[in-house]
Amino acid sequence: MTGRQSPRQRPRRPLAGPGGRPGWWAIGCGLVLLLVAGGQVGRAHPVAETGAARVAQLSQEPVAVPDGGPVALRIGAIDLTAPVVEVGVDPRTGELALPGVDRAGWYRFGPGPAATRGSIVIAGHVDSVAGPGVFFRLAELAPGDRITVTAAGGAARRFEVVGREVYRKGDLPLERYFARDGAPRLTLITCTGPFDRPAGGYRDNLVVTAVPTGQLPAGR
Repeated sequence: MTGRQSPRQRPRRPLAGPGGRPGWWAIGCGLVLLLVAGGQVGRAHPVAETGAARVAQLSQEPVAVPDGGPVALRIGAIDLTAPVVEVGVDPRTGELALPGVDRAGWYRFGPGPAATRGSIVIAGHVDSVAGPGVFFRLAELAPGDRITVTAAGGAARRFEVVGREVYRKGDLPLERYFARDGAPRLTLITCTGPFDRPAGGYRDNLVVTAVPTGQLPAGR
């Protein structure tokens, strides 16, 4: 999930389905591949899981509508303040087109920061050949940690971490983490686990899930 990751040599299919909605099978062979790609050997460490049962309960109600996108992400527990940009699908590769290692990418085909339903997905690199990425310390988050997402108009929404989970490459349950329905939640994704030298990337995905706790006044 870094700049040094090379696309796999396999047939590509377009990610977006009718109306711009993601095709879940396509995300499985494009998005997950990119999310697990790391760059700097030996940076990631084993991560203990917590909150899996709570996370599984968050996707059981009807339809979320995308809102204006987030522009900033702040996580005090890991001293993270980072810009967020909209990301979609790279038409050349069929994969999620993440930004550089110092920025996070909001999946613009899903719910936005003010959504009342569904999963607000923000993904980022863990590291690169140049050093730590925007989500280098994401594995340190624990239930109760606070996250603030700021939208383009200045309104900010607070979230509280409820779960931290790890999946092998290709096993990420896309229907859960990229859902437009169910309770509103924030989903942060990066890569973790041992570095796979032949594949040129990390083996696993790390997913942190947080639920909204309230709004902040614009500008905070």
